[in-house]
Amino acid sequence: MTEQHADTKSALFSRGRKYDHMALLEQIDVTGSIRAAATALGMTYKTAWDAVEAINNMTDSPLVERRKGGRDGGGANLTNHGRRLVSTYRRLDEERERVLQQLNNVVDDFDAYYQLIRRFDLKTSARNQFLGKVKTIKQGEISNEVILDLGGDDEIVANITSDSLEHLELKQGTEAYAMIKASWVILTLDHQLKTSARNKLSGRVARCHEGAINTEVIIELNGGKTLAATITNESAHELGLKPDVQVSALIKASNVILAVAN
Repeated sequence: MTEQHADTKSALFSRGRKYDHMALLEQIDVTGSIRAAATALGMTYKTAWDAVEAINNMTDSPLVERRKGGRDGGGANLTNHGRRLVSTYRRLDEERERVLQQLNNVVDDFDAYYQLIRRFDLKTSARNQFLGKVKTIKQGEISNEVILDLGGDDEIVANITSDSLEHLELKQGTEAYAMIKASWVILTLDHQLKTSARNKLSGRVARCHEGAINTEVIIELNGGKTLAATITNESAHELGLKPDVQVSALIKASNVILAVAN
């Protein structure tokens, strides 16, 4: 096996690295704890929490469920859905190994083309990513309003151009991803506040992480998904944000980015 092929194989199959979601799910299943799983994989507790919330946001039903109480303050388990996903993924991993070896045997320049293909993988800096289905589309001459059903009575409204609507081939029932930067989320305690923001998602504060300038606020939405907002420390203090405080998140429809899988 060439050194280049070894690098390609490592990139394709090293799913057990410390920031791998599947490895995190496996460790949670083994340890029954997000903190213990994070320690086993060499990641911070916050990184593990963020990953779990991202995982649950991208599925129709949760893969990880948290337990409250107990001697150690609770823990976490994989749902049956989560265990089946991990089992299926590992079987797929074995098939990837076999297929990669076959490709390397019959395609001399497979490694070079594989590196090119990887450039098309979607990566985004948006802190919030949700998977949903298009509920309705209200078309206009220039812009269009797309309502994405996230499940659990939560919806996200996005404003996109007609060109984007055509390019994404969106229609009712299409699965799509909604991406929102945490800095685009506005928080308020006034649930009756009238605003021009098209999206208003309600829930409770799950936790806050205060930094030198800004505070990251994690909100558990009424529908079960989680939303991250980044606000100034001053704003967080003025709002008195802490766990279990009820809050509304306001997001302009123009600040919602839609994407679909190829």
